[in-house]
Amino acid sequence: MSKGPRQKAGAVLALALAGASAAACTPTVKLQAPDKPITINLNVKIDQEVRVKLDKDIEDLISSNPDLF
Repeated sequence: MSKGPRQKAGAVLALALAGASAAACTPTVKLQAPDKPITINLNVKIDQEVRVKLDKDIEDLISSNPDLF
């Protein structure tokens, strides 16, 4: 039983479609730089420094004026 030309073409087409669909399912990884720059919000650190400075100023004010309160 030899295969006819149409059966061979069909088998080749089936194998080609199976190979193409298997290649289409492979995962891809893309490394791309972001469009916008990355920003880091440091407001917490600045806020803590301001509070420490204010606390020291208040302590100095109270110690220099004990009758204030």
